[in-house]
Amino acid sequence: MKFAHLADCHIGGWREPKLTKIGIEAFHKAIDACIKGNTAFILISGDLFNTSLPAIELIKETASILKKAKNKGISCYIIPGSHDFSPSGKTMLDVLEKSGLVENVVKLNKNKLSFTIDKTNTKITGLYGKKGALESIDYKTLDKTNLEKEQGFKIFMFHTLFNELKPDNFIIDNLDTIESLPKNFNYYAGGHPHFIYRKEYSNGIIAYPGPLFPNNFLELEELKHGGFYLVDVKDGKISLNHIPVKIKDVISLTISAENKTPEEVEKEILKSLEKKDVKDKIITLRIEGTLSTGKPSDINFKEILNKFKEAYFVLKNTNKLRNKETAELWTEGNSTDEIELKMIKENLGKSKLFMEEEKIAREFMHVLDKEKDEGERSFDFEERIIKDIDKLFGIKDVAKENKA
Repeated sequence: MKFAHLADCHIGGWREPKLTKIGIEAFHKAIDACIKGNTAFILISGDLFNTSLPAIELIKETASILKKAKNKGISCYIIPGSHDFSPSGKTMLDVLEKSGLVENVVKLNKNKLSFTIDKTNTKITGLYGKKGALESIDYKTLDKTNLEKEQGFKIFMFHTLFNELKPDNFIIDNLDTIESLPKNFNYYAGGHPHFIYRKEYSNGIIAYPGPLFPNNFLELEELKHGGFYLVDVKDGKISLNHIPVKIKDVISLTISAENKTPEEVEKEILKSLEKKDVKDKIITLRIEGTLSTGKPSDINFKEILNKFKEAYFVLKNTNKLRNKETAELWTEGNSTDEIELKMIKENLGKSKLFMEEEKIAREFMHVLDKEKDEGERSFDFEERIIKDIDKLFGIKDVAKENKA
C-alpha cells in the first residue's frame, strides 16, 4: 500500500500573483505525482489554503485538481491547520468536503475522536491546528483511550510542533510535549513547521514533509522548493521517500552593504548576477549592513529589475539594510519596543499635537498595530480602531462636553 503525505500547501499565501501561480502549480504537480505513483489515498495535514476564506478563483482551481485524484479513485483526507481553521466554522474546506473531494477526519465529540476508515482498511483520525497553538487545550482534554486500543493500521494527522521534535536552531519555547499525541499509531502525519523531519515514536513514525512550496522569502532562500512524502507500507514496515516538487529554479544572492555607498552596492549586485543564467528563474536578493553614505532608497532597484527582465521573479529583502542614523538606534536598542520608546522620548515636545505623554504615545502605536480578526469586515475593523482611538484620547467625551 502506498499513500501520500502533504502539508502546508498555503494556496494563496503569496501576495505576488506570479508566486501564487507557482503555489497552484506545485499542488497540481504533487497530485499528478500521487496519481502516477498509484497511491491509495492522500493526506493533507493542515493549511491547504492560507486562509479559511480564500479567493473564489483559488477554490475553483484547487477543486479542479482534487477532482483529478477523485476520478482516479484516490481519496483525500484533510485536517484544518492554523491558517485554514476557523472558530466560526466558516471554512472552504467544508465546501470541498460537501463536494465529495476531501474528507475531514477531525470527528470530535465530547472530547473523543472517531476513526475514518479508508477502502484499504486504514484507520485515520486527527486533530486540527489553531492560531497561537491553542489546540494544546484540546490535546489536554482529549480522551485517548479508544484511539490507543483500536487495532489495525492507524494514522494520526496533526498540525502542531511538539517540543521534542523541534530542530536545535528553533527558538520557540513553551511547546507541548510529544506525550500529547495518542500512542500506538503506525504513522503520525504532521504539519505546521516548514521543515522536513521524521522520528520514531511509540512503534510508529512521526513525519513532517515541509511546505509544498516555500511560503516566504527565507524559505525560498533556504529550501529552494517544496515537496511531500510518498509512504510505502509492506508487511507492516514503513518506508518514506521525500518527493521534491520543483517548479522554478531559485538563485539566492546575499550582498553586504557594510561601509559601501548605494552606488557600490548596486554595482556589486549587477556584477554578481551578470554571469548567471537568470532566464525564467526566481531570484532572491538579500542586502544587509550599514551604508557609508546615503540611505537604502538610494539604491536603484528599478534599474536592477530592468537588467534582469528575463527572470521569472525577483524578490529583495532589505530588512537589515540601514543608514548610519538607523544603525545607531538598532545598536542601542535590542528590540522594536525599545527603539520605539527611544524615538518617542526624542520626539516628544517637538510635536504641536496634544499627545505629549509617553504612555499615551506608546498606547497609540499599539492601537495602530492591531490586526484585523479572522472573518472581520474591513468596515468593522476600521470602526473598532476608531473606537479604541476615541477611548484613548477621550475624543467622544470632549465632544459631549462641548455639546452640553
